[in-house]
This record gives sequence, C-alpha cells and structure tokens, in this order.
Amino acid sequence: MTLSSAEQIRRWRGPALLSYGFRPFFLFGALWAGFAMIVWIAILASAMSLPSRFDPVSWHAHAFLFGYLSVIIAGFLLTAVPNWTGRLPVVGWPLGLLTILWLAGRVAILFSAHLLPWLVAVADLSFTILLGAMILREIVAGKNWRNLTVLALLAVFTLANLLYHLEAAWGGYAASGMGIRLGLGAALTMVALVGGRIIPSFTRNWLVQQKSVRLPVPPMQRFDKVLVMFSAATLSLWVLLPHHPLTGLALILIGVGHLLRLVRWQGILTHAEALVAILHIAYLFVPLGAVAVGAAILWPDLVSPQAAQHLWMAGAIGTMTLAVMTRATLGHTGHPLHADRWTIAIYLAIVGATALRFLASFVTWPLLVEASGVLWCIAFFGFVALYGPLLLRQRRRSTAG
Repeated sequence: MTLSSAEQIRRWRGPALLSYGFRPFFLFGALWAGFAMIVWIAILASAMSLPSRFDPVSWHAHAFLFGYLSVIIAGFLLTAVPNWTGRLPVVGWPLGLLTILWLAGRVAILFSAHLLPWLVAVADLSFTILLGAMILREIVAGKNWRNLTVLALLAVFTLANLLYHLEAAWGGYAASGMGIRLGLGAALTMVALVGGRIIPSFTRNWLVQQKSVRLPVPPMQRFDKVLVMFSAATLSLWVLLPHHPLTGLALILIGVGHLLRLVRWQGILTHAEALVAILHIAYLFVPLGAVAVGAAILWPDLVSPQAAQHLWMAGAIGTMTLAVMTRATLGHTGHPLHADRWTIAIYLAIVGATALRFLASFVTWPLLVEASGVLWCIAFFGFVALYGPLLLRQRRRSTAG
C-alpha cells in the first residue's frame, strides 16, 4: 500500500534536514548567498579569478538571481504545497537528490570554463525543470488550479535562465541582457502575487491578536489584481524595451501603485513585531525599485541603472526571502512567531546592505560596495547560525504556530 505524504513525513527516520522541503533549501540557500558574496568581494579586491565561462559580473548576477532565488523558491513551494493540496511532492532521499541537483548546478557554473556550455546549462536548468514537474503533479492531483499562475512564473523564470546561458555562450554581456530582466521580472511578479496574499493575512492575524481596530484590506482585491496585471505588462515592456521613455514612465506609475497597495496593508502598525514589519519593509523595495529603474531610464545621468536594480535584487528579493525564511522556519519547527534581537540584527543587516549598495552609486567612498557585501554576509550567515540548528532538528512539540 502506498503511504500518503503525511505518513511519509511521520515515518521518516532519516536526517531531519530531509523531512520537509524548506529545511535543506533554506539552509543551503543561505549558505550559498553568503559564499557567493565572499567570492564577489574577493573578485572586487583582485584576490581571485573565476574558473567560469561567465564574466565576473555575469557570474555574480546569476549566482544571486538564478542560483540563490531558485533554491529559496523551491523551499517555499515545497512547503506551501501541503496548504494548497494536502499533499507533499517530495520527502526523504528524493528531497536529498533534488538538493544535490541544485548543488551540481552551482558547481557546474563556477567551473564552467572547463566544461561544455550545453552541459553547464543542463546541470543548472534541470533543477527548476524537475521542481516544476513535481509542483505540477501536485497541483493536478489536488485540482488546485488557481496556483498554476505561480507555476507559470516558475516556467518563465526557467526560460529566463536558459536565455541567460545562451547570451553568455554567444559571448554577450549576460548581466545586462534580456535573460536577467526576464528573470527579475518573473521574480518580482511572484513577490507581488505571493506577497499580496501572505503580507495582509499575516498582518491581520497579528493585529487581531493585538486587538487593533485598524486592519489591512483582505488579500487580492480588485485593485490588487489590476495592479499585478499592469505590473506584469510593464515588466514585460521593460524586458523588451529597457531604454524606452514609455517604459520608464510605466515603471514609475506601478511604483506609485505598489506604494498605495502597501499603505492599505497597515504596516505602520506592526512596528512592535519585527517578524511582521520586515515583510512590509521588504515589499517597500518593490515600489522604490520601480521608481528608481524608471528614473534611470528617463534621467540616466541622475540614477544608475545598476544601483536601481539592486533595490529590487538585494532589497525586494533578498529582504523578502530572508523574511519568509525566518518566519517559515519558526512556524514549521514549532517555535513562537516572534523575532528576537538577533533576528532583528540580520534584518537590519540585509536592509543596510541594500542601502549601502544603492548609495555606492552616488558617492565615491572607498570600499562602500565591499561594506555592503559584508552586511549581506552577516545577514545570511547570521540566518545559518540562528536558524540552522532549527532546520537540522526535528520539529519541537509545541502549540506555537
């Protein structure tokens, strides 16, 4: 008789790390984020050269957008699937094999100068392709059709990664190509879609506990749906016409729209609980990045495109993923949903890293970019130090959610 997924989890007697999707992927994702930044700082200091076919900047961009984000998406999706369908795609050694597949992609790209380009691409892309197949299986089995949108975004993200590989193989500067814009656009749309569900919901739950009379609007109202659709169209325009004035204007407009959306979620009332407040701070980088990228198109002498995109890459994606990783780890390991002072410290580090990286394009202070990288490492290695033990141990028996 075939065991259900829930029974497989209960009967699993192997390492706790392989008992749930978020455990290996959040842990190795954070380790990779810190390791890749150390490599980047060493490159900036001329202390090492990469054995990669990618130029250093293109490797750096790929390591964080496609390398880091893909594994965090996997951890989130494999943890969210039980809530969507009552099923779980993978547990135990199959989960371990999926983790090894992701690691193989990182190693292949790092040492790609010694490998065939098609082999590197296959090693890297196979992770999200297999992940997508697993998620599709569960959505179809659970008839959870509304979450096909998230799966479609994962498919676009994978297509963007393929395009990035092709641009690099053809000798282009992939870090400023269409692939990175398409991947970043898919990631931001996912943040807008998933964030639009969880941020007002988590905020409402906490404010109700505080007996607040002011509550956020419910998730995904008509305003939200129209804004997400318009945002997806605008980001598509940015992918195709990254320098057109119409693109810049549309990006500034969606920036204003997402700022209004954020205000409707009553984040100003969550300052007493950093675990909730950080979600609002992370989402704030979505409109800030949109306005900055739009301004960089319209007034290139005023704002650097690279600095503007870092508000999205490090700010929206880096901060949002760290916020979700801390909350999910606490909740799914049976610990109270509360950010202690050390968790607050890693939140401050990731926000500080983003601010310094943006500032580095406006001032000529030496080592400012490296200082940003150090704060980034503190944030993610700090997560490993604080939450790694929770990810490596079995769930604590507790009533805490």
